Amino acid sequence: MADGDGEPTRQRVTTRRNVLKGAVAVGGAAALSACLEQTGGESVPSGVGDPSSLPNRQHAWNEHVRTDEHGNTLLPRHQVLLYLTLPEDGPADASDRETLESALRTLDRAYERSSDGLLYSIAYSPSYFDRFDDPLPDSIDLPGPRALSPFETPTFDEQDALLHLASDRADAILAAEEALRGEKPAVNGREMDAALTDVFAVDDRRSGFVGAGMPAERQDGLNGIPSSNPVPEESPLFMGFVAGFRQNQATEEYVTLPDGPFAGGTTKHVSNLRMRLDDWYGEQSFEERVAELFSPEHAERALVEDVGSNLGDDSGITPEMIEDVGEHARRFGRVGHAQKAARGNRTNDGTVRTLRRHFESTDDGEAGLHFPSLQREITTFEEVRAAMNGIDLTAEPTIRQRVNNGILEYIFVKRRGNFLVPPRALRALPTPTGETPGF
Repeated sequence: MADGDGEPTRQRVTTRRNVLKGAVAVGGAAALSACLEQTGGESVPSGVGDPSSLPNRQHAWNEHVRTDEHGNTLLPRHQVLLYLTLPEDGPADASDRETLESALRTLDRAYERSSDGLLYSIAYSPSYFDRFDDPLPDSIDLPGPRALSPFETPTFDEQDALLHLASDRADAILAAEEALRGEKPAVNGREMDAALTDVFAVDDRRSGFVGAGMPAERQDGLNGIPSSNPVPEESPLFMGFVAGFRQNQATEEYVTLPDGPFAGGTTKHVSNLRMRLDDWYGEQSFEERVAELFSPEHAERALVEDVGSNLGDDSGITPEMIEDVGEHARRFGRVGHAQKAARGNRTNDGTVRTLRRHFESTDDGEAGLHFPSLQREITTFEEVRAAMNGIDLTAEPTIRQRVNNGILEYIFVKRRGNFLVPPRALRALPTPTGETPGF
């Protein structure tokens, strides 16, 4: 127990935070050991006895995560992306399917499907499906990744599969990863009958986080963040504002494939961006940052306070702001990211088309953003990105391709990848025709 002014307690809290904030980024047995030492071996909720009782939609996370006072979903604080490659040419066989399914079922039994336990999904790329003689049906819109603006030169993620792990518990996500890599014989009290790496090679590992306070805790000395450490303590993201408002996100039902061999699944685009925020914080005032992230009208009417929590469950982008984006360009000399993107992200009746689950990163020692987006068709994401580019607005002299054009001046695409997230019943190495033969 602390005495006096409570300094020993604060020191212990600071030490724990310092250990946990770096553990998931580093990964591995040493990080897990340090994490467990700080958490004191606190138990993690167990999963289900019968994995078939779980939802068929792998992407159905919303009912299993925390929400804020406005009903906005709060994504798990710690996240890991494992990019996976099959070591042999040609399609996998029944033995591989059985091995993979065994490893995933162990996770289902070991961890509660929640932020307090573990959420995950596995998805497959166009390159994976190219291993088969049969093509994907025409109803599945899954092109290979490509550059989505004339000013980007991304590396394309064409690995076979992507495993996305997420949890509020750093120890849970690290332990699950170690077990999947075959480095731990058991996980949360469950023996591993097989490992992910019995089937796949891990081509790349990327990590991240999201939540109030986490970017501020990690900003010191990070490339892309000014040395003044300007990221607000209460912000969940490096750019200093909240995002993911409930009214501005597609529902899980809307992004789910309604029919065909992969009914119950969805498509997933994942981009990786680096951020350069020196000018964002050093040259732009708070009002200018609001104008460029939301809309100039947001700034003029002082709609955003602090990090934007006052907006509730809606960003405040109205149909009028979307329609008037050209007029805003002429009147204010700049346009907002949200109002531009909404042009491609809403149907005529106002329905939102994509479900974004982005999170921050310190991979490679730089401020970054991992941007998973779920939608029925990859083309939908590409249309949203085209609207975000705002190329049509550059006829106005004050609007350049990157300057005064939303947040394009501050984000740079490093990687892009497209994936199909099959329903749970087909998660173990499916064929293009929606089967798992021999399994």
